Amino acid sequence: MADPSTPLGAGLRVAVIGVGHLGKHHARLLGDLEGATLVAAVDTVHDRAAAAAQASGARALTDFRELFGHVDAVTIAAPTEAHHDIAMEFLRRGTSVLVEKPMTRTVAEAQALIAAAEQSGATLAVGHTERYNPAIATVMPFVTTPRFIEVHRLGVFPDRSLDIDVVFDLMIHDLDIILSLVKSDPVSIEAVGVPVLTDKYDIANARLRFATGCIANVTASRISRERVRKIRFFQPDAYVSIDYAEQEVEGYRLLRRAGERPQIQGGKLPVTREEPLKRELIDFVRAVAAKRRPLVAGEDGLRALTLAQAIADKMESL
Repeated sequence: MADPSTPLGAGLRVAVIGVGHLGKHHARLLGDLEGATLVAAVDTVHDRAAAAAQASGARALTDFRELFGHVDAVTIAAPTEAHHDIAMEFLRRGTSVLVEKPMTRTVAEAQALIAAAEQSGATLAVGHTERYNPAIATVMPFVTTPRFIEVHRLGVFPDRSLDIDVVFDLMIHDLDIILSLVKSDPVSIEAVGVPVLTDKYDIANARLRFATGCIANVTASRISRERVRKIRFFQPDAYVSIDYAEQEVEGYRLLRRAGERPQIQGGKLPVTREEPLKRELIDFVRAVAAKRRPLVAGEDGLRALTLAQAIADKMESL
């Protein structure tokens, strides 16, 4: 992520498309973000758009096409099935886009967005918010050679994202984190999913083996009684545990000294708490203003989506 002291762009005109469960927070933060001006909140439900726009004095719209020629960038938090069509309209016009995860419905759609952004020169970012979690940022320099990764992302049954299964809804967050740290592609995948309360997979587990030898065991559920969002990394002589929700990190390492018994050192690591979505939006605005690559670019979104699809395909083949 860019240095927080780097000045933001001056008055970047931004709109939010889709202001439901997540999009309303995009509007809340952009309405008060230095260097950005929220010009509109767009939603097919006018009252929802109006509620999201009210605090900042932005316009409330029901048709995103009214934004053409009036914005420098948009964030898209509409349902996944609409991501490609909406994003493509703006990227072709040279307007920068941050699209929420999963990037698109299909790998082909994601590739098309990347190609459109490259052709027009627009910035394309993907909303893998956990990459901006201060706890993740704290451990990034220390997780260098992970050999085993254990993930539990459990959530209560939601009233959102039921158009996609739990792999694309929840697990994809952790797939992006794992790919960014392992820096290798999986060579084998074992996966199982169960549709419990919907006709899509509500709970899933994937065991991934990477070319580096690292194994990741990833569990995601949206039918749990409690919320759990934790990831643990094991590497030679070191162990790191992260609680995403609490933004807490514990780290331990084995200290070896000649002629002495090895000692375990560690404990909680200091983390400066901050809203990950705010950090994500700041990075997007800065990337657009500076014409640089955002921390999570289209290619990152494509990698996570490709792995999520491979896991889903493996479950379907059982």
